[in-house]
Formats: sequence, C-alpha cells, structure tokens
Amino acid sequence: MRLKTIRNITILLVLFLTLLFTASFSWIYISTKKLIYSNIEELPYNRVGLIPGCNKYVSNGNINYYFVERISSGALLYHKHKIDFILVSGDNAFTSYDEPREMISSLIEAGVPKNKIVADYAGFRTLDTVIRAKEVFQLNKVTFISQNFQNQRGVFIGLNKGMDIIAYDVESISQKYGYKTEIRELFAKMKMILDLYILDKEPKFLGDVISIGQEIN
Repeated sequence: MRLKTIRNITILLVLFLTLLFTASFSWIYISTKKLIYSNIEELPYNRVGLIPGCNKYVSNGNINYYFVERISSGALLYHKHKIDFILVSGDNAFTSYDEPREMISSLIEAGVPKNKIVADYAGFRTLDTVIRAKEVFQLNKVTFISQNFQNQRGVFIGLNKGMDIIAYDVESISQKYGYKTEIRELFAKMKMILDLYILDKEPKFLGDVISIGQEIN
C-alpha cells in the first residue's frame, strides 16, 4: 500500500512538472514570438544592438559556432544600418577568460569601428546582460542578437523590466553541435521564471551610468 502511494505521488509530481514546463515554455514563446525577427529586411532599426557573451572556443579548442554566428550577425546588422552601436556583454572573471575582449576583437575584424563598440564586463548571464543594458547603459530600446533560444529569454526578461526590446535570430547551430545547449536551455528557461517571479533576482553588479554615444535612449 505504501509503495502504491509513493508511486501515485511520483506520477502526480511528474505530471505537475510536465504541465509547469509546458505552460512556462508556451508563455515565453507566445509573449516573445512577434518581437523576434529572422528576416533582416523586416527588422526595425534600433540605435544599439546587444550581443550576449560566450566563449570563442569550446573545451576541445575548436571554434565556438555560437560565438561566430553572433559576431557575424552583429557586424551584418551594423553594416546594414539596422544598428549604430554594438554593446557586447559577457564575463571576464579571469585574465585568461575575457568574453567582451574577444567579441570586440572579432567585431573589429568584421569591419565594425572600435568607437562603435561598447563593452559590459559584468554580463555574467542573460539576466545580468539585459538588466544592466537598461540600468547601467540606460537603454530602454535595444535589439538583442543571439540564437533563437536565448533571444526568447532576452526579450522575455526585457519585457518584464519594461523595455522596448526586439531580437534578431542569428543562424542556428546544427543538432550535432547544439543539442547539449538545447537541453540546458530547458532548465535555463525555468530558472529565468524562478528568478523573475519568485526570487526577484538582480544582476550581480550594477554601477554608475555609462552613456553610449552622444545620446541615451
């Protein structure tokens, strides 16, 4: 009898978690769908594009395709006059690990002038990146530039904080290279909901206001 009760509780818990996951993902997808663009011609102009950080190389030393696609798309949006400035946001916790520095160097190689690139060195995760864009860099309007799975989170966080935010989907990564990230993303979205609506998480660091260019949007 006791085993049967435990089994029933386990089944109910699994069903509850499945329903919670499904409802949360549907909520995120529906609320962000119309604000995420894959066609560059349809993408509205924003003064600043925001690229979230990731390592340039993966653990085996090979190039990180997520990094490559974000950088190439950010440069493309700049050259197509869809943005005037690029804010790169990432982690530089160690001297040997500096995401913003690598992003700046790669954007310059892609033809973006150095004076059009601004670095946020405290973008430890998507939540920090988006909230700091608003609170530190004073951006109420911004174009988030990443893969679709992260664009959903970036836009969702921005909407939660009252931002006028859109996103541009960079080229997706093949299943061979991206399946582990997709699995992690399931938990990242659940953690985002928890951080925003239960824990009311704030960025690890904020700081003084930093203006981008001559104006503040």
